Amino acid sequence: MHTALCDELGIEFPIFAFTHCRDVVVAVSKAGGFGVLGAVGFTPEQLEIELKWIDERIGDHPYGIDIVIPNKYEGMDADVSPEVLTKMLQDMVPQQHLDFAKKILADHGVPTGDADSNALKLLGWTEATATPQVEVALNHPKVTLIANALGTPPVEMIELIHASGRKVAALCGSPAQARKHAAADVDIIIAQGGEGGGHCGEVGSIVLWPQVVKEVAPRPVLAAGGIGSGYQIAAALAMGCAGSWSGSQWLMVEEAENTPVQQAAYVNATSRDTVRSRSFTGKPCRMLRNDWTDAWQTPGNPEPLGMPLQYMVSGMAVAATGKYPNETVDVAFNPVGQVVGQLNKVERSAAVIERWVQEYLEATTRLNELNEAAAAV
Repeated sequence: MHTALCDELGIEFPIFAFTHCRDVVVAVSKAGGFGVLGAVGFTPEQLEIELKWIDERIGDHPYGIDIVIPNKYEGMDADVSPEVLTKMLQDMVPQQHLDFAKKILADHGVPTGDADSNALKLLGWTEATATPQVEVALNHPKVTLIANALGTPPVEMIELIHASGRKVAALCGSPAQARKHAAADVDIIIAQGGEGGGHCGEVGSIVLWPQVVKEVAPRPVLAAGGIGSGYQIAAALAMGCAGSWSGSQWLMVEEAENTPVQQAAYVNATSRDTVRSRSFTGKPCRMLRNDWTDAWQTPGNPEPLGMPLQYMVSGMAVAATGKYPNETVDVAFNPVGQVVGQLNKVERSAAVIERWVQEYLEATTRLNELNEAAAAV
């Protein structure tokens, strides 16, 4: 399992692991893959601490960060500082939505004493707030890739990253989006099928991957959405992809910061227990269905706001998920893909990489045997 992209980035396997946990980034990169830290939710100061921690432990292995700058969001045309933009957006959040969110938590026995302090925060989600995150990352030489999870990064940002000698990646859910990325000189296109966790489109992976490969060739494409084994990576490479991008699997590793309660929720879930919901971020995001997602879809209740306003409401629930894992089991923020149905145990990150490589070899060996048998007829 080795492609030209591996040589370009100096890694052994084309396995890109998206995670919000710095320990997983280190473990994956040291095992031959490429760890990517999700930066949304961190202030620039907090991100600096995280990256410094990674730098001190990852050795000479590279890694990346993932930011969120949607092509369309509330306040995107405002040419103001992050501080002014934050205040402007805070004023746009109806009190009704904040009260409703707090009521959902309270009705489920979740302490809400600190709910107000965790709401109305703008941590990423806009160009104004993501740009300082990129500037922090560019001060860390081991960060060799910066990916945007939503939309095509601004031209000025792409040029800045390229000027530093790094690569730019961006996720897409359609060939049209992939074409826009390529036209903007994005180096690596990440094609995420609708079964993927987090923000995703509606087209399934097995349909989307070859379409995007054809659309942007010879630009490298990473397959995302439904990656939970080496067999699925083999399928992606067979369709022309240069590697895989995964996220759900890394929720179920020993190095992850998820609590036993959260991991039990993943183990007990089937592939039919996820839903694309706007209830946390304001854009369709696949996650485990629960009372929180249902409440925001119930007629008569407040409807989710646009991005990033909805996250300024749901931030209280996101914070509570980590602080009160037992109480929030039915209202937790658990973004995960349909592949959750095959995640039935917690493993070390290095063991996952090893297993995926072995499964990839099994898959390709079977194909070789079929070809040899056909040739002998």
